[in-house]
Amino acid sequence: MDPVPPYHRSAIVSAGGKEPRAFVEQPVMATIEDDDERLLARIGYKQQELRREFTKWSTVSYAISILGVLGSQPATYGVPISVGGPATAVWAWFIGSVMAMVIASCVAELVSAYPTAGGMYFVTKHVVPEKHVAIWAWVIGWANFLGQATGVASLAYTIGQMILAGASMNSGLEDGTYAYSPTPAQTVLVAILTLFIFGAICSLTTRALHRIVLWFAPINILATVGICIALLVLTPDKRSAKFVFADIEDHSGWGSRGFSFLLGFLNVAWVMTDYDGTTHMSEETHDAAVRGPLAIRLAVLVSGVLGLLLNITFTFCLTPTYMDDIVHSPTGLPVAQIFLNAGGRGGGTFMLFWVILIQFFTGASALLANARMTYAFARDEALPFSSLWSKVNKVTGTPVNAVWLVVVFCCLLNLIGIGSTETITAIFNLCAPCLDLSYVAVLFAHQLYADKVQFISGPFTLGKWSKPLNYLAIAWVLFISVVLFFPTAKPVTATNMNYAIVVAAFVGLFSLGWWWAGARHKYTGPRTQELMHVVGTSEPDEYA
Repeated sequence: MDPVPPYHRSAIVSAGGKEPRAFVEQPVMATIEDDDERLLARIGYKQQELRREFTKWSTVSYAISILGVLGSQPATYGVPISVGGPATAVWAWFIGSVMAMVIASCVAELVSAYPTAGGMYFVTKHVVPEKHVAIWAWVIGWANFLGQATGVASLAYTIGQMILAGASMNSGLEDGTYAYSPTPAQTVLVAILTLFIFGAICSLTTRALHRIVLWFAPINILATVGICIALLVLTPDKRSAKFVFADIEDHSGWGSRGFSFLLGFLNVAWVMTDYDGTTHMSEETHDAAVRGPLAIRLAVLVSGVLGLLLNITFTFCLTPTYMDDIVHSPTGLPVAQIFLNAGGRGGGTFMLFWVILIQFFTGASALLANARMTYAFARDEALPFSSLWSKVNKVTGTPVNAVWLVVVFCCLLNLIGIGSTETITAIFNLCAPCLDLSYVAVLFAHQLYADKVQFISGPFTLGKWSKPLNYLAIAWVLFISVVLFFPTAKPVTATNMNYAIVVAAFVGLFSLGWWWAGARHKYTGPRTQELMHVVGTSEPDEYA
């Protein structure tokens, strides 16, 4: 990466992105802790509500926990092996992780310049011409909000599945069936209880959250390494290296091993997203312009390595008839069966406990990011009753109302699972496309209007690699999003149909309909002060 020079020619520009008034020699964005409040003020907000309690290590730990590989990856491991065979799980993860790093680096560059609770949604204000800001910010904001909300709801749902799968494992197996088999209503009930616990944690003070989050990453990393070692030692009959790294099949029925391989990207796409989750904590992080981008990239690197380690380990531990024994395991969760095969009922339950715990960390972290995004969105009056959701609790100093709005919304999403497993799966499948498309929309706008809007770089910059990496990220997300909307099996039936495209179309029509029906007359985009200057290490008057 190119280092940022201490000074560069920059324009004093209006908050709306109008033509520059004058060019002056000015320092780049501030990077020291004492300048956090002044940086935020010059972006357009006052440091008068949220408190900066997150440190370098709690920020990194938070970034790693929001990806939560040990929790999320086992929840979706059954997809790649069931559509493209064992090697698909390994190589789809490897390729997807490399591309995740590309996207995350591009996101990090933009949020380094504008570290606010709005994340990439706020960045729209400074990469789009003023007259187009409102519609761009509206679409990107809603895509980001819904992507995060469906992610939180799905995390709670998978925790319910895992807990009840553990109950099934310990209920006794008879004639290939466990004595206890959870119903959809029971899974949803556990998910809703989980969401309420998430809400209680996320309602704490920022200082308390810092102390809790600090432990998330170390536990995640140690548990992952420990489980991999345990599985490789305890599994009596492991597969060959050729089976793990070279066996790609067409289990999807589409008639192409190549296309079946592409369908396997659902696993990595669902896990390796929400890169800007860390940036939503920017107004509660010291030196956020530096620590946020660092945490984002480090989290993707660590999670990519841990996820690859898990995929390789799980695949070595498959049975020769894994489609029957693992994919269609009576536990309802392929990885739970792998644990059971290796450690028996006691050992399998113990390993599953750590997976559930890490998934719980991920869910709490994701809800925290979603709540801060909701707070930022409401602060700009983009939600009904915005004044209520943008209110900061006087006792905790955190947006508690926004936290419980997200909890209630996610509970309502989960209730759909009682009546239709297909519909709720489609809703959950929107998480990755909505989030990634919200990111690349900002990247696209940044490139599209590069000659019309002055962009002021933050401490982290991609330098000469910025443009090619931005275009690579855009192309990848567009390509993989199309693939992820396809049904994962053929022939397509009402049961295996991927309804995500239908739900996405409904959400898109609803948000745009609301926009044209009246929101466009009131919503103006992220609301900031009249002038935004490049932030230096001296007082604003010096550059007037």
